[in-house]
Amino acid sequence: MPDASDSLLGKLGGDIASGRLIPFLGPDLLCLHDPPVVPTGARELAQLLSAKTAVPGRLRNNLWHAAQYIESNRHRVTLDRLMADLFAPIPAPGPLHLWLAGLTRLPLVVDTWYDGTMRAALTASGRTDWGQVQGASKARRLDGGIWTRAVDIGGAIVDDQTAADWATVLYKPHGAAQPTGDVLVSDADYVEVLTEIDIQTPIPETVRERRTGRGFLFLGCRFYDQILRTFVRQICKRSGGRRYAVVPDGLTRNEIRFLAAEGIEPLVMPLNDAISILTH
Repeated sequence: MPDASDSLLGKLGGDIASGRLIPFLGPDLLCLHDPPVVPTGARELAQLLSAKTAVPGRLRNNLWHAAQYIESNRHRVTLDRLMADLFAPIPAPGPLHLWLAGLTRLPLVVDTWYDGTMRAALTASGRTDWGQVQGASKARRLDGGIWTRAVDIGGAIVDDQTAADWATVLYKPHGAAQPTGDVLVSDADYVEVLTEIDIQTPIPETVRERRTGRGFLFLGCRFYDQILRTFVRQICKRSGGRRYAVVPDGLTRNEIRFLAAEGIEPLVMPLNDAISILTH
């Protein structure tokens, strides 16, 4: 007999398919099948960046600080090149990515990592009614200080009205390696965003509209870092729906407190098992 979590996940899968629940994806999804071809978390990425250029030991486990050190001491071009190289491979989409890509009633997918997996799944679906909205780094805001950019399926930057007309928006709040290579990763990238995010200015209007009245299901996400928690809190703000997270055993005390404070119900089970239930 299925347990309560299995039954709930089956219902949540139906809610995603009907557009009532928004999937919120994290980098742990990239660890489920083949050996990952890109970094799969902030700490791992910080260590890889630090291994490619000299970063003080005290900064090597903090992505935002390590990236800022590289930007300040080796120039932003160096940081952008390192990020582009590390995320040049595009992981093969897994069952969850492919399933989500085929859901024409799904208005929004939030994808918090820099890789191109979900974009590749949407491209492979053959759909033409979707596009990507991504965070824009401070270093590349050369066109009036905008917070985000909308990019169509061909990689062209388009206006906000075009993005509002898409059936499905892939929202990459921290930027994306593909197709523009524009990412938020250093302290300087985040300082203005974090100053304004409480009043929602950096959250795209189409995302704010699409989240209204809907809940979220977190898949492959961890909540151990303050910047990650802040983005979760602000992206979900005023959404109105219930929130759930598939999580492993062994969450940190900070993560447990955060889930409780944000009203996110933890579903403790292996991620692969959860995906199997959701997609069948």
